[in-house]
Amino acid sequence: MIVISEFTKKVSSVLALAVLVGFASLASTHAMAVKSVTTAPVILKRIGDETRVSGTVIPFKEVTLSAQLPGEIKYLAGKEGDRFKTGVVIVAVDDESIRAKRRAAVASYMAAQSAVNNAWIQYRRELYSPKTGKSSGMGMPMAMDDFMGGFFGQKAGNHNPWVDRYANLQGREQGIRGAQSRLQAMRAQIDQLDAKLRDAQLKVPFDGKILVKLVEVGDTVQPGQPLVKFAYTKFLRIKADIPVRLIASLKVGMVVDARIDVAGGQRVSASVAQIFPLADPKSHTVTVKFDLPQTIPNAQGKQVQFPGGPGMYAEVSILDISKKANWVPTVPVSAIVTRGSLKAVIVREKDGKSSLRMVRLGDLVEGGRVAVISGLKGDEEVITGPPGELSTMQSGVVTSVK
Repeated sequence: MIVISEFTKKVSSVLALAVLVGFASLASTHAMAVKSVTTAPVILKRIGDETRVSGTVIPFKEVTLSAQLPGEIKYLAGKEGDRFKTGVVIVAVDDESIRAKRRAAVASYMAAQSAVNNAWIQYRRELYSPKTGKSSGMGMPMAMDDFMGGFFGQKAGNHNPWVDRYANLQGREQGIRGAQSRLQAMRAQIDQLDAKLRDAQLKVPFDGKILVKLVEVGDTVQPGQPLVKFAYTKFLRIKADIPVRLIASLKVGMVVDARIDVAGGQRVSASVAQIFPLADPKSHTVTVKFDLPQTIPNAQGKQVQFPGGPGMYAEVSILDISKKANWVPTVPVSAIVTRGSLKAVIVREKDGKSSLRMVRLGDLVEGGRVAVISGLKGDEEVITGPPGELSTMQSGVVTSVK
């Protein structure tokens, strides 16, 4: 037993010496590598005085195209997600019955036009070749009848040929006006049918894409029935109902922190676009719209298309003066070292060496940083994006730096 004990002590001493030599070698290698790495200061940020309010990602513009007349759907362009330019027909309702009515209205219009032409002819004939006071005889008897009939008629007070002629002209003018009125009525009927033909084809009012199709080809629809939801999605917004007590903290144009329920909770900066002037009397909230950026930086720092889409869950952080704020250290996300569930950062000391600090992380904050609840004081400098030689640290906690 004594021999075994002495042997164990010797082995332990050798192992301890080997560990010390190993750590010394690691520290030397680590110190050499630190000289070529990038660092970032630990920044104290004021957090804890904000309230998160849930919202929904919405398109910049959205319309619901509805049926304007009854009929059967005979054409439906594309599917959900397909994009179209302004003025393109995407839904068409069967309009054959309307076209038949229009042909009948055109025929009636042509008849009314003929009636107007005939009324003008009758008016001109009465104007240039009146028949007022004329007899139907021939030769001298006719002349004598015209002379004596006009003379005795005026003396007897029966009629005045000039008055009769004026009345006849007025009657012809009345005929012209009546024919023109019928012509205008038929023109209005044709215009009304043309409007229905235009309503049978639904065109997109702006560039965008189909969000939802509510009908299929062959469906019978009625006026007012929704057919397609169409939206302009090049720009996106967050729509949120903000409690009245928080509205005083918002102004149009100010930037707030937002989180989109995509890619593990994508953090973005959103600007206040519109604050509705009226509060909901039941929920005591005010609707606010926030503009989202078109692009965001990826892990490599390149600008990529915003990954969110209409209908996604979102949150906005708004200053709440009723809460007490705390100053918390924050570090860049790229400074976090992960192995399993453990988190750490590499702190660069003032003498140029580095040390590994286990940290407890909080929420992400603006600027691509994360709050550190414990493990840092706020006056340190951390290593971000270490080179390959630091990714093989054998500290028992860290094997790589992400």
